[in-house]
Amino acid sequence: MKTIMWFRQDLRLTDNPALIEAVKSGEISPVYILDDHHSGSHKMGAASRVWLHHSLESLDKSLNGNLRFFKGPADKILPELILQSNADKIVWTRCYEPWRMRRDILIKQQIKKLGVEVKSFAGSLLWEPHQIHKSDGSHYRVFTPFYRRGCLNATLPRKPLPAPSNIKYSPKPLISKNCTLCELELLPEQKWYRTILNEWKIGELGAVQTLTKFLENGITSYKIGRNIPSQKSVSRLSPRLHFGELSPNQVWYASQDVVEHGDSNLDSFLSELGWREFAHHLNFHHQTLANENLNPKFNSFSWKMTPNSLKAWQTGMTGYPIVDAGMRELYQTGYMHNRLRMIVGSFLVKNLLQHWHHGRDWFHDCLVDADLCVNSASWQWIAGCGADAAPYFRIFNPITQGEKFDADGTYTRKWVPELAGLPKKYLFCPWQAPSEILDESGIQLGKSYPMPIVDLKTSREMALEAFSKLPKSA
Repeated sequence: MKTIMWFRQDLRLTDNPALIEAVKSGEISPVYILDDHHSGSHKMGAASRVWLHHSLESLDKSLNGNLRFFKGPADKILPELILQSNADKIVWTRCYEPWRMRRDILIKQQIKKLGVEVKSFAGSLLWEPHQIHKSDGSHYRVFTPFYRRGCLNATLPRKPLPAPSNIKYSPKPLISKNCTLCELELLPEQKWYRTILNEWKIGELGAVQTLTKFLENGITSYKIGRNIPSQKSVSRLSPRLHFGELSPNQVWYASQDVVEHGDSNLDSFLSELGWREFAHHLNFHHQTLANENLNPKFNSFSWKMTPNSLKAWQTGMTGYPIVDAGMRELYQTGYMHNRLRMIVGSFLVKNLLQHWHHGRDWFHDCLVDADLCVNSASWQWIAGCGADAAPYFRIFNPITQGEKFDADGTYTRKWVPELAGLPKKYLFCPWQAPSEILDESGIQLGKSYPMPIVDLKTSREMALEAFSKLPKSA
């Protein structure tokens, strides 16, 4: 039997149920299709494409150079491949972005008409979105009961599966519309992504090493350490999970193998995996979540249109050092520490009153872990318009946030080096420093580092007033 193994967001050999099924069936033809046609406005951003290129390169090596690449509408390409290769079967791992689900239903219908067997497998989530629901059959809208009552009381996630051995590849080449990895044109002409590549070892092997390092050095201090951006307590597994270099099942069980049940660090870490599940759950049941407010009363909110403020935020030039540090880390590494994501998000939508869509779009383009479901749910949470959202009056103060979570200034000084010589007392509010201290530190406010683009007290009051005018009900 000849089987087409369609890789998508499961770029790994270990714990890949679809791949295991394909190998059991006989010869396989592994393929990857870059489908920007169906993704439309939700196609991958620039940083994600850089990651994808190198992850595919790594996967192709693991498959002994047998991965074939295609570019175009998957519903047009796959039927042609089936006919050319005389394939008896096609398998893939399910994805849950709305556009993918709609497309995959269409493809299944097409392939079945050809008389070819088609199977899809769970391999991207611990629990599929339709599995978790309330006792009355409705879906959850609040994270804690979703995770505690729904997930933790559901059937346990399956145990990870070993990588298949003795993979037999189909000798007949698939030549219709195939291209090389470089011809997918995932890498931009300008080499701005070099700083991103310096931060990561992309691919399945790198993912396993990242997980191992976290379990050895980070998870035992995770609950507190995850809020300190200068510490190595976070897992940095989000891009690995998004592209499927690791399965969540591998992470779920590996973490429980090294930390005892009941440990608050383990519980805190597993709940973060639970948040990822919750984001997909929300998108599954609210398929317009990426664009439309989950809470419709926010439809009447008067967001500001101030391009200069948005540009300052994007480039890390707001005049608030902890915000700027987070935004610069994002641009240079394709990643941002989770505490900083909350700080910069609050600053954008509440202090600057910019629409959360702007934050969603910038993160989507700049993050290597940009996930449509997680990104949408997270921005709606910080804006206050999503499920289980942060209350409108919760506005992070970037000065106190810096003082609390970067107390020694290590993180801020790394990403905002022009302030490196400033005493800790003034690091998060350089405009308050006496002129002689600024001079000694080599800082010229407004030249070497910007003055604040908004006043915190005034912008907070404006935000509270604007949010208080929202209708009590939609």
